[in-house]
Amino acid sequence: MSTANLLVIYVAVALGVLCAAGIYSELRRRKFGPAHPEDRVFRCTKCGLVYTDDADVDRSRCTQCGKLNLPFEF
Repeated sequence: MSTANLLVIYVAVALGVLCAAGIYSELRRRKFGPAHPEDRVFRCTKCGLVYTDDADVDRSRCTQCGKLNLPFEF
């Protein structure tokens, strides 16, 4: 084998190992990482109360004063 072929094989194997380690690391992070919350966070513009509601709700009524609010964006 020529030196060029050995160098190409070495680089390809090294890149393959790095890709496999990255994929393995991402799968572990997803498995043990915190799950996405199923609720949305709302903050009342009238009284300032912070509360949660279901994820499928676009606007939610404040439990303290009754005003409709949009979800709070972090």
